[in-house]
Amino acid sequence: MNTFKQLREKMNKGMPPGEHVYDKKFGKVELMIHKEKNMFTVYIDREKLDTYKTQKQAEKMGKEFIKQYKG
Repeated sequence: MNTFKQLREKMNKGMPPGEHVYDKKFGKVELMIHKEKNMFTVYIDREKLDTYKTQKQAEKMGKEFIKQYKG
């Protein structure tokens, strides 16, 4: 029987769908932004956070989430 951690690691292999636009690491946390159907999707540690209309807004909200997540 697989544990939850093993299942989660299997799903996170490879890149998320869409065109890779932005990538940055904040300590151990990875922030990625992909463009999908004229929307920008934020991924934190390869898990989908949310979708935004502009890349600038997606970057801002991703960074804000990481700041709150760390602190």
